[in-house]
Amino acid sequence: MTSETAVPTAVGHSTVNRPNMVSVGTIVWLSSELMFFAGLFAMYFTIRAVSPALWGEETPLLDLPFASINTTILVLSSVTCQLGVFAAERFQPYRTGSLLNVRRWGMVEWYVLTFLMGSTFIGGQVWEYATLVSEGLTIASSPYGSVFYLTTGFHGLHVIGGLIAFCVVIARAFASYRFGHHEATSAIVTSYYWHFVDVVWVGLFAVIYLIQ
Repeated sequence: MTSETAVPTAVGHSTVNRPNMVSVGTIVWLSSELMFFAGLFAMYFTIRAVSPALWGEETPLLDLPFASINTTILVLSSVTCQLGVFAAERFQPYRTGSLLNVRRWGMVEWYVLTFLMGSTFIGGQVWEYATLVSEGLTIASSPYGSVFYLTTGFHGLHVIGGLIAFCVVIARAFASYRFGHHEATSAIVTSYYWHFVDVVWVGLFAVIYLIQ
């Protein structure tokens, strides 16, 4: 005897539950991105194993307190992003009260705040790069400089990609006549990407700034 996973409807028919293909596709794509960053981590550890003396010479240039603050901002942006997802799931694109009443915020307000926090992180990274270059650490100065700028730079490009995605989701919310499943799905899969980017940075921060 066989059984089928089905949900009975009011008219006596049954419908099969299927996963959202946009979400599945996003997760598959993020899996490939995970392999990309795994390659960057492997490169970092390989060069460190070959030239360990460089780490003792170059890592004192890193500003750990500043990087910690910048990292905290990015991690907290995942919280605001998820609050935006909760609003999208209840199909609330905009706030229903005062701007100061965050409990009544919709997806747009939370995603704008997330965008600002992500932009602050990128601004902090640019400032850090400028400081390190002024101190002589460039992408061509040493193998350490090469792996530092490649790993953090590629991550920064992914953050910028996420910021562009937030702009698209926010614009769709304003352009849509009715905020429905398509708009909510776009907001949700964007959050998948943003959480992924944040988790990757936590790993990079631990490897580059804490394990010196």
